[in-house]
Amino acid sequence: MGTVRTQIDHQSITHAAIEANIIRCPDHAIAMQMIQLLESVKAEGDSIGGVIKCVIRNVMPGLGEPVFDKLSSDLGRAMLSINAAKGFEIGSGFSGVGMRGSEHNDLMVIKNNKPAFTSNHAGGTLGGISTGEDIYFSVAFKPVSTIRKQQQTVNLQNKEIILSVDGRHDPCVLPRADPIVDAMAALVIMDHYLQHQANKRG
Repeated sequence: MGTVRTQIDHQSITHAAIEANIIRCPDHAIAMQMIQLLESVKAEGDSIGGVIKCVIRNVMPGLGEPVFDKLSSDLGRAMLSINAAKGFEIGSGFSGVGMRGSEHNDLMVIKNNKPAFTSNHAGGTLGGISTGEDIYFSVAFKPVSTIRKQQQTVNLQNKEIILSVDGRHDPCVLPRADPIVDAMAALVIMDHYLQHQANKRG
């Protein structure tokens, strides 16, 4: 939320930890900082944005297509269709540009007599197709537009006016957007699973 962020490893996150506070941040200490920030922003009549990280576990390999209907593309399209969503990155995302290919490549090895990866910078998809590793991505949400602070705008008569909006408005969408991100991710995965099953039968 804003500049307050957790560095918690997404592999260790549990659903119980997410639901343990009103912010839905699994890092308790950081959650308390976010709550303080949110109360401060609300008192000022302002709003603030943030990022939701979604992790999808136990997805079978082979979902998606290499060109059209890429799994990663469909996840991005679904997330960016959510109100207030302004950014999407999967896997290492923008941080990957600072890495060499030799660092970023997810090397394959044999574990328990099956192919496996030593890392997951790709975020669980390669070439638009699920690898069987955890799929993880982040969605950026803008600050809520409707705020109590006075702001300049233009009315229907093309005159500059000062606008302030009363009423109950969330100072941040993150706690409410979290289950929406979950639901959208589940719908995309299920669509791809059904398509995969249909292709096998066809």
